[in-house]
Amino acid sequence: MWWQYILVFLGAFLFDVVPFPFPPAYTIMTLLQIIFDLNIWLVVIIGVLGSVGGRYTLMLLSSRLASKYLDPKKSEDFQLLGAKMKESKWKGQLMVLTYSLLPLPTTPLFLGAGASKLNPIYILPAFFIGRLVTNALAVHMGSFAEESIQTIIRDSFSLKSLMSIVISILFFLAMFAIDWKALVMDKKLVFNLGIKRKTTQEG
Repeated sequence: MWWQYILVFLGAFLFDVVPFPFPPAYTIMTLLQIIFDLNIWLVVIIGVLGSVGGRYTLMLLSSRLASKYLDPKKSEDFQLLGAKMKESKWKGQLMVLTYSLLPLPTTPLFLGAGASKLNPIYILPAFFIGRLVTNALAVHMGSFAEESIQTIIRDSFSLKSLMSIVISILFFLAMFAIDWKALVMDKKLVFNLGIKRKTTQEG
């Protein structure tokens, strides 16, 4: 029976490690809970730990990719955001907690955190609490819904799910297009689409 909970962890991890919009991790958590008739609270706790592991890995990957491919000016923008979040630790944690409690995709949040080289301690604890609450509600509601499996699969491709993906894409584009230095330092909204590191050619 223990291997079924490992599936819950791996499923949540894989759903939250992808760097593009994807169905929420509670989808696979609820499906596995129903299929194997697992303990709901164990599913929630193990699943959220898998989500945290996935988001932490996503932060590490985005940090490395940003160092290699992101334009230095854009990298400075993100690092400025990270520095601002460190200055106001509790406000930053509260922001992440509030965001995690909302039905919004968190992929852009972690991509930005990774690109800014933000220490995971400033974001993961609040994310864990937020997702513990939202996933507990989602898994409990899913377990009592009629025709749950069919409903969950259908909802994964519903208009609400598609809107979530669109919002995630818009957040992602805004995160990389906005000149954050100009916004934070000068209170001016400036867009800068030059995000790719320029390569120098020799010869």
